[in-house]
Amino acid sequence: MDSVLVVGIASVILGALIAVLFFGSYFRKRTSEVQSMAKAEPQDPIRNPKSNHPAPKKNHPKSQASDKNQNKRHHPLDLNTLKGHGDAVTGLCFSSDGKSLATACADGVIRVFKLDDASSKSFKFLRINLPAGGHPTAVAFADDASSIVVACHHMSGSSLYMYGEDKQKDQQGKLPLPSIKWDHHHIHEKRSVLTISGATATYGTADGSVVIASCSEGTDIVLWHGKTGRNLGHVDTNQLKNHMAAVSPNGRFLAAAAFTADVKVWEIVYQKDGSVKEVSRVMQLKGHKSAVTWLCFSPNSEKIITASKDGSIRVWNINVRYHLDEDPKTLKVFPIPLCDSGGNPLHYDRLSLCPEGKILAASHGSTLQWLCAETGNVLDTAEKAHEGDITCISWAPKAITVGERHAMVLGTSGDDKKVKLWEAPKSQSLKGISASALPYKRSSPSWLKTTSQDVDESICKFAKKGLTPSQIGVILRDSHGIPQVKSVTGSKILRILKAHGLAPEIPEDLYHLIKKAVAIRKHLERNRKDKDSKFRLILVESRIHRLARYYKKTKKLPPVWKYESTTASTLVA
Repeated sequence: MDSVLVVGIASVILGALIAVLFFGSYFRKRTSEVQSMAKAEPQDPIRNPKSNHPAPKKNHPKSQASDKNQNKRHHPLDLNTLKGHGDAVTGLCFSSDGKSLATACADGVIRVFKLDDASSKSFKFLRINLPAGGHPTAVAFADDASSIVVACHHMSGSSLYMYGEDKQKDQQGKLPLPSIKWDHHHIHEKRSVLTISGATATYGTADGSVVIASCSEGTDIVLWHGKTGRNLGHVDTNQLKNHMAAVSPNGRFLAAAAFTADVKVWEIVYQKDGSVKEVSRVMQLKGHKSAVTWLCFSPNSEKIITASKDGSIRVWNINVRYHLDEDPKTLKVFPIPLCDSGGNPLHYDRLSLCPEGKILAASHGSTLQWLCAETGNVLDTAEKAHEGDITCISWAPKAITVGERHAMVLGTSGDDKKVKLWEAPKSQSLKGISASALPYKRSSPSWLKTTSQDVDESICKFAKKGLTPSQIGVILRDSHGIPQVKSVTGSKILRILKAHGLAPEIPEDLYHLIKKAVAIRKHLERNRKDKDSKFRLILVESRIHRLARYYKKTKKLPPVWKYESTTASTLVA
């Protein structure tokens, strides 16, 4: 019995030892695996998001897109953008030769850009720092590109500064920066200067000096001598508050747009020695139904264009005998072609007439428009021309260089810290303005003594000289008093020419399109980089092909007729 007990106890002890050894090795193995996993986990970059080495940053596509958008052309007429302004641009002005552009910026700096080529990628500019605490509101050239008058607003009131260059060079042989030649403070008490306008006095006995008009936000306007800073006169509009004032290009008239619907005009009277004798009011423009927001003179100083809150533009003739109480006359009235979302007409904030007097630039908010000064038709529109409101617009007084050509250029400034240069609309946009009208009566006038046979002979004679049907019609109308050939002969000019075998081989409108395409191709042979002309050629030749298909369909051209650019010159030779 004892032996059995001893064997059982020994078996239990042996089994326990075997179990301890087995489970001990198992737990040691699991512990080593856990430790190895714990040591390897910090080295795994995928499992450890808090790695000491940050992932490389990727270039954000939006930042690159924004940089490209700054250099992207906003509109086909958008030539360039002048950069470098640190705040809103409050005013700009071109020099008399158009080669310099001065800008007034709210950062207290006047910049004078050199416009050697309006299409350049960068422009050299002269930086003029104003006295501390001054905020420039307007700028104008006093004499030449080296003399600038700046209107500046301080806490104590408004001031005028004239900066000019010194002729003497410094020790290093360089010309020093422009310095203040004259200044006037508290010129309009504590009121701010809205605009300053300058013009060279060439009318009558004027001595050719520049006259500067500073217009305050009150009712007073002061005239200054640009070179000396002498006070030439003072006028009061008595119209609650001014909007702006301008001097005519010849320095004869001063006109102001104010709170009321009337525009007052003063004459600057000069003495025999060229100095200003007095400034007297001579006329008043009456016709608008609401406040006049802006005005501008024509290049010959004989007309004024006004824009009003009544939604209209008026063209006035001020070349009248006002000393005999002859009132200025309204020549034309145009509706302003701008409406808000509700369809209500808007008004223009600013106007500027090109030196040729044919294109009127106008702005409202951030919208810029070009109008035909003769008809009021919209030539082109640039919506959101600036990212903020447009603060000033002005044409260059002369055509300036744009690449390999010369063009009329408009300058605009805005609250978006930018100054933009715009090219005038192409001449094609101005065509079709003076369209002819059919006579009121289709019968032959009683006073016309010319017979049908005489008209036929005249048509054939002009056709043999190489004149087109439209040219023949103009000559008969203007020189022979025949308003319409069909009313006299019973047949049109083209049918008369066909009856005599003198009709042109190619229809006249198609002939002129081919002639235009040939001229553009000759231009591109000399100017291969002119992308605008290349695009224009594509449009013209597309019209030629469409018109040719129509004339072949109506059997006015043979079915085998085909336009080819290589042989087009022979068709219009």
